[in-house]
Amino acid sequence: MSCELSSVSLHGYLDGELDAIRASEFERHLETCPQCLAELEAQESLRVSLRQAQLRERAPAALRKSVLQSLPKTPVKFRVAQNPSWQWLAVAASLLLIVTVVGWRVLATRTGTDTNSALSAEIIDAHLRALQPGHLVDVVSTDQHTVKPWFNGKVDFAVSVRDFSDEGFPLQGGRLDVIHGRTVAALVYGRRKHEVNVFAWPETTSGEALYSGSARGYQWICFHKDGMEIWMVSDLAAPDLEVLQHLLAQ
Repeated sequence: MSCELSSVSLHGYLDGELDAIRASEFERHLETCPQCLAELEAQESLRVSLRQAQLRERAPAALRKSVLQSLPKTPVKFRVAQNPSWQWLAVAASLLLIVTVVGWRVLATRTGTDTNSALSAEIIDAHLRALQPGHLVDVVSTDQHTVKPWFNGKVDFAVSVRDFSDEGFPLQGGRLDVIHGRTVAALVYGRRKHEVNVFAWPETTSGEALYSGSARGYQWICFHKDGMEIWMVSDLAAPDLEVLQHLLAQ
């Protein structure tokens, strides 16, 4: 796939319009193309920023009163009194300026949050791709001593694998996946008729100890342990997912 053609695939991938095969091909392309990876991260960050900025908000009454009081009293006050519509036009222009400035400040201070939000969206996308027939696991086993050595030589880090069948989360197997252009380990656990994907890779920065969220009907939890960044995602209820997180964090 050339970079000229990938510009079309990039937006299709970002919007979730690619099928599982084309999405996997594009993710492999990201491993060797820093230009496409940088563009994807920029587009994801922009999308999250625009979604979360909430720039359209009604100004509180106190702010509107403050703006009115700050308007010049002469000679503009005389003209405004003669034509009340100009008063509201001036207020609207002032409020628009204030909201715009505040909005840009919000965008400028949300870099870390935006990164986490973009990553959580990518984690959910990876979970959905894995649920396609034949994509959930590369090594099928409930034996942690079978799954753990399977990763040897396939990733450049040690993968911690444990089975929690006795606690209601049986190990189903593992696979390789691609998150943000790098190969990561993915472990799959079952919970009744639900699957939980657990993604792990060496942490690049010291992130928050634990944070979580939900989107599109899926719950996710991220935490750090022993130099690894671990993301969990499932359509399970949040309390169930928290139980598995506590088990993995032990």
